[in-house]
Amino acid sequence: MCPQHDAPLGEPRVSTSAAGAAAPQEPRLDAGMKHHDHYAQQLPPWRNALRQKLIPIVRWETPYLALLQEQVRTPALDSYFAYTANLGTHTFFMITLPILFWCGYTSVARATVHMLASGVFWSGFVKDMLCLPRPLSPPLYRITMSGSAALEYGFPSTHSTNAVSVALYAIQMLRSAPDQHHPNVYFALQLLFYFYAISIVLGRLYCGMHGFFDVVIGSFLGALLALCQLAFGDMFDFWLTGGTSLNLAVSVLVVLVLVRIHPEPADDCPCFDDSVAFAGVVIGIQVGAWHFSRTSFSTDYPIPSTVLFNLNEIGLVKTALRTVFGVVIIFLWRATMKPALLKTLPPMFRLLEQARLNLPRAFFLNASKYTIIPQLRGDDNVIPSASEVPQMLKNLAHPRKRSVSVGPQSAADAYETLAYRNRRRRESISSLDGAVPEEASWSPIAKGNEANSSGQVPLGADLLPTPIASRVHSYEHMMGSGGTTAPITPPMTAMDLPGDLVQSPLEAENEKRQIFMLLTKPRVRYDVEVVTKLIVYAGIAWLAVEGNPILFELCGLGMGVRR
Repeated sequence: MCPQHDAPLGEPRVSTSAAGAAAPQEPRLDAGMKHHDHYAQQLPPWRNALRQKLIPIVRWETPYLALLQEQVRTPALDSYFAYTANLGTHTFFMITLPILFWCGYTSVARATVHMLASGVFWSGFVKDMLCLPRPLSPPLYRITMSGSAALEYGFPSTHSTNAVSVALYAIQMLRSAPDQHHPNVYFALQLLFYFYAISIVLGRLYCGMHGFFDVVIGSFLGALLALCQLAFGDMFDFWLTGGTSLNLAVSVLVVLVLVRIHPEPADDCPCFDDSVAFAGVVIGIQVGAWHFSRTSFSTDYPIPSTVLFNLNEIGLVKTALRTVFGVVIIFLWRATMKPALLKTLPPMFRLLEQARLNLPRAFFLNASKYTIIPQLRGDDNVIPSASEVPQMLKNLAHPRKRSVSVGPQSAADAYETLAYRNRRRRESISSLDGAVPEEASWSPIAKGNEANSSGQVPLGADLLPTPIASRVHSYEHMMGSGGTTAPITPPMTAMDLPGDLVQSPLEAENEKRQIFMLLTKPRVRYDVEVVTKLIVYAGIAWLAVEGNPILFELCGLGMGVRR
């Protein structure tokens, strides 16, 4: 992992106040950020070269995505896709998966955890490795109920990965036992899972959160993970639960190594946080499954470490009570352990730092630079705190309270806006005299022109009918124009681009400042949060597969010990 370095332009720098708490300072321009290509400076050459090969795809597909939005957007679809996007998030699965464990569907639950953890990790791994932005806004509107989603890089789509992997696995499970359901139910369930996956994938395009490239590769990744689970999942479960503690140690070590090699992003992106959370879940699942399979509270059917459950024997009332009881225990664990760890871990991290044994990570503040950690609000994208649940339920009950934004929302958006402006400026200079100075920049063309400044049109636009091609051209003119957060259905207009054809260094820095001032500044993140998430989420997973099932039996909410 890279050592802590200065925050990029527009991101908060940290100082220690008199009270000892870390407080963000006003953003200022870094001396090393004058070059227009931020990613050439921050990434290793091979990663930047790969990124440069792929970034034209993002730029090419943006005006076509904007055309798609223009043609199909309605208030009803806005609400539908903003609302249903929650069904593809980690939060939705993390809330529902414990219930599957408690109701005896251990095989399905464990397979889903493996696919989701792999999907979140590997999609986040690629996101942080390539640092590809989401399609540009404007011209796209971004429709979401989660402000944190826009802070991540775009490629590949984690929503698509999750939805496709879960849907394909569920469909294959149905097809493996067609006689268990009535033919009409069998057909309806398959149709439901197909619709679920397609709806989530198309919704990412409709909401302007991803491009075609993002969802296609994300879907392929999800399909690959589903196939791996179907081929090797049961084999791994029997290897783990039937083996010695060495098998368990190996599986945990592999997870920790994967966390250790997760690429450093060029911007303050939360992908790593989600990967760490699901790494903790996998560790907790493995530890709990290995130990629970050796107790008298579990059964080996259909796989070892399955919770004893029969709805006819337990009844609906007991089932509801154990579900509520289990969820409360999980939230109590999170509410007590997280602040306790954030308080007790910093002194240990300072000792490790003094001994040069710490593993600092970019955008995380080292323990030697702060004395206390203030209460962190809205800091978890996987499982929220109990105090946030009422507001989340209120938002779900009123899906029209969605966010529709125009303009850059993350550092990746801002840098892509600046990079696209520079590219267009170079094209303008090239069209004037054939020279393309590396540091040259582009000035805006008049709104309504049908070709860009170099006389070119977007690839493929000349094959479209004239009115549609004209709209594609106009959307291409909006790209890189910046923007501001807007209410639902704001007017789609391009902002004037500042600067002459060739900018002075001061003008370039002022342009950067103007773009970054549109962003919501990310909060300070602390080094101890990584280990805190690993422990908290490992505990949540352990409670789901072992702790709570044993408590159910001890409290009279189970089926009794049977061997």
